[in-house]
Amino acid sequence: MIQTASPRPRGRDVGEIRESLLVLADGTSFAGEMVGADPPGGVAAGEVVFNTVLSGYQEVISDPSYAGQVICFTYPHIGNYGVTGTDDEARQPYCRGVIVRDLARRRSNWRSEADLDAYLCRHGIAGIAGIDTRRLTRHIREAGSMPGAFGTADEVSLKLAASAEPGTEGVDLVSVVTTAEPYVVGEGGMRVVAYDLGIKTTILRNLAEMATVEVVPASTPASDVLARNPDGVFLSNGPGDPAQVTHVTRQISGLLGHVPIFGICLGHQLLATAVGGSTFKLAFGHHGGNHPVRRLDGGAVEITSQNHNYAVAEGSLDGVAEVTHRNLNDGVIEGMRCLGAPAFSVQYHPEAGPGPHDSRYLFGLFREMMERHR
Repeated sequence: MIQTASPRPRGRDVGEIRESLLVLADGTSFAGEMVGADPPGGVAAGEVVFNTVLSGYQEVISDPSYAGQVICFTYPHIGNYGVTGTDDEARQPYCRGVIVRDLARRRSNWRSEADLDAYLCRHGIAGIAGIDTRRLTRHIREAGSMPGAFGTADEVSLKLAASAEPGTEGVDLVSVVTTAEPYVVGEGGMRVVAYDLGIKTTILRNLAEMATVEVVPASTPASDVLARNPDGVFLSNGPGDPAQVTHVTRQISGLLGHVPIFGICLGHQLLATAVGGSTFKLAFGHHGGNHPVRRLDGGAVEITSQNHNYAVAEGSLDGVAEVTHRNLNDGVIEGMRCLGAPAFSVQYHPEAGPGPHDSRYLFGLFREMMERHR
């Protein structure tokens, strides 16, 4: 039965309740009610992950790194301050769906332009509310991230859809989110070429404060990048399995030693792979805005924003890179500096918009590196 405490989204008739069901690939099911857009055939499917942020739901939903995934918000009250166009992290959301406990009845914020339900409808994103997100999160923590399906279809159909969903492992999702054509952002004195692997708008804002940034498709050859004579190259965040975008790794290998490089998230994983490291899939990933990370040089602890399912394998960087940051929750490698080239990267998100700003200094380090090698 649907939990009666779940508020109905704005913009729908008071008596209109679309009963729905979430079914995971292992058969675990959760009852709720549909919000957002109606999925084709009454079924929305993807890899189910949870995010622990208390605010920033619009930035999370519009982050291209969530391509192929259904996002469960652990914070129970979502949508209370609405949405605004300036908070979008990409031209459109690429996630497969949204799971919430309570969708806010009303939005209340002076910046708000629309409510979250209308935003989901406009972008064709299905959602399910009234879910026991605490139970769902505990299940994912114990069993690991897994495919799931939700919608108005019957339970058998949803279970079949969940079982047929491949998830993100072994899938190239970068090709889905990357830009089709180069474009320029900012008018700074330096020149940066940014590989769009699923780049966030807030990252571009930070880079544009110090450089003229040319954003290029993920398929751009290293020779074309070097022909632009950049002061630095940025490797962006992005979705999916780093082992499936070897074409980007090859281009990074061609750039190493020729130009300073800074990578974030997927860019970190691909830079590590380009110097000889390897990656693995985490049980349920890191998705949230409060992960403690220790900066090994000096011991300072940064509170960080994170969104990834893969990480660099321990020991795989020996002799080729120095580990610079570690996650204090599980010890995972969170940052590295290449030994033979001016290049460094972090697994987390120093741009964090919204989120903690403890790591914004990394953009300054990138600028300093570019100035030293001009």
